[in-house]
Amino acid sequence: MPVCIAPDWWGRRTGSACAWPGRGRHVGSLDGLHGEVRQAGARGDCRHVSAFGGYSGQAYSPAGDKGRFVLPPAFRKAVKESSGSNRILCLAAHDRFDCLIGFGLSRTEKLNEQLEREEDRAIRLGLADFDRDVRAQQLFGFEQLPFDDSGRFVMPEHLKDLGKIGDGLYFQGAGEFFFVWNPAQLAAMGPEWKGAQASCLKLVAAAKKGAAE
Repeated sequence: MPVCIAPDWWGRRTGSACAWPGRGRHVGSLDGLHGEVRQAGARGDCRHVSAFGGYSGQAYSPAGDKGRFVLPPAFRKAVKESSGSNRILCLAAHDRFDCLIGFGLSRTEKLNEQLEREEDRAIRLGLADFDRDVRAQQLFGFEQLPFDDSGRFVMPEHLKDLGKIGDGLYFQGAGEFFFVWNPAQLAAMGPEWKGAQASCLKLVAAAKKGAAE
C-alpha cells in the first residue's frame, strides 16, 4: 500500500494512508501547482481533499478588453483553494519592487504572525527604522478582487499605477504568494532575476506567436 500523504498547512507531506498528489499543467504555464490527495477516513476508506501546496511555476496573460485581466488556470486553482473555494484574489503592491503580489485568503491569517516576528526581530537587533504601523499597512493594504470561472478580474487603477502594469501580466510563483510583473519592469531587474526573465521572454513570445496565427 502506498504511503499516505496528508498535507499540513503549506502542503508538506505527513501521514498515514493514501495516494500521492498529482501535478497539473496548462497551456502557457511552465509548471503546475498542486493536486489532490486521498486521505484515510476513520474506517480506513479514502476521500478526496484539496492540497494547497503554495504557488510555483510561471505563466503569462495578455490584457483583455475593458481593463480586465485573466488569472491563469493553475494560479486560479491555487488561489481558489487557498480562499476556501471562493473566487477571491488578494492583490497588493510589493513593498520594494515595482510589481504586485497575489495570494488567496488563507495567507491573511498568517500576516499578524509575520508582523509580530518582524517587530520582535527589529527590537532584538535594535533596528530603529522599523515602524509597526507602516509595516502593518503594507501587509494589510491588499485588495480582495473577485474573479469569474474564466479567471477574469478588474484591476483597480491605483494597483495598475503602483505595479506599472502595461498590456500583459507575468506570474511567478514564490511559495506563499506569487509575483505579478509587467514584463518590461521584470526585464529591468538585475541578474538575480535571470531565471524569471528567461521564462517571461519565452512565454510572452509564445503568446504573441499564438495571437498572430
